[in-house]
Amino acid sequence: MQSSWFPLVDRNPQTFTDIYKARPEDFKPAAIDIWHDAAHPSQILLPVLQK
Repeated sequence: MQSSWFPLVDRNPQTFTDIYKARPEDFKPAAIDIWHDAAHPSQILLPVLQK
């Protein structure tokens, strides 16, 4: 994400800190699980751009 989207979109450090004063070491990776089986039906819809 580039700064052209700021302040609409900003990085989330995944820690309880002042996002405007966050240092590089304050940013932690986030894991996102997507469950897809009979007990956990889900989907991801992605737009397809036509040429």
